[in-house]
Amino acid sequence: MALSQGELYTFVTSKEAKGKKKSLVAIINGTQSNKIIEVLSKISEQKRNDVTEITLDMARNMESAAKISFPNSKLVTDRFHVVRLVLDALQHLRIKYRWEAIEEENKAIEEAKKEGKKYQFEVLSNGDTLKQLLARSRYLLYKFEASWTPSQQRRAALLFEKFPLLKKAYDKSVKFRYIYEENNRQSAHKRFTEWIDELKNFEVNTFNTAAKSIEYNMENILNFFINRSTNAHAESFNSKIKQFRANQRGVRDIKFFLFRLEKLFS
Repeated sequence: MALSQGELYTFVTSKEAKGKKKSLVAIINGTQSNKIIEVLSKISEQKRNDVTEITLDMARNMESAAKISFPNSKLVTDRFHVVRLVLDALQHLRIKYRWEAIEEENKAIEEAKKEGKKYQFEVLSNGDTLKQLLARSRYLLYKFEASWTPSQQRRAALLFEKFPLLKKAYDKSVKFRYIYEENNRQSAHKRFTEWIDELKNFEVNTFNTAAKSIEYNMENILNFFINRSTNAHAESFNSKIKQFRANQRGVRDIKFFLFRLEKLFS
């Protein structure tokens, strides 16, 4: 987490404390695994061996630090971060199309100027221009179809008619998200593998990149289906810190700010 001027800190928290006293285990300046390991090694070995489960994102440095510091723990890749990876791949395609639409529009405007004419923007049936359609479709792509508003339904129909590959990518993302409804590790593993196999001939490179990352982190991703643990408590704790920082109108003295966090949450 960045507290001030982009300086990153690693926060280690305990889920059992539920964001109250004893929630904060450690605050570490930086994100380097060796520094994290050095600080966490100050906790007694017995207490570290008692930790049975850790939720985290897909950062390799955090995984390495967790494995060494808490050798008896099961690592769980947070569901939100995995789904976010796939949704980012989808949004990347939308943004690519948007920049292409902007470029085509700029070329058309330039051609109209050369001919001494005023460029007439093409307006679609819902009132959007093509670049507006792509810009305004951002949020509907994050949602399931059943949750679309009537205006989003009209916009989605136009979007997928104009960009059929985007429709395929959206369907892939929805199919991936439904895997998390599985109740056991084995079934989830089978569906993840099938989803990855389906992407081998898919023409969107960002999805192939996401699939490789998921395949590489599969063991930790599948651990979610044991207890269905998420990183929600850590995200909630981060929100509290951000709110505390906002109430103080920023961080002027980092040492004093961290001291106050320690008194509140450790």
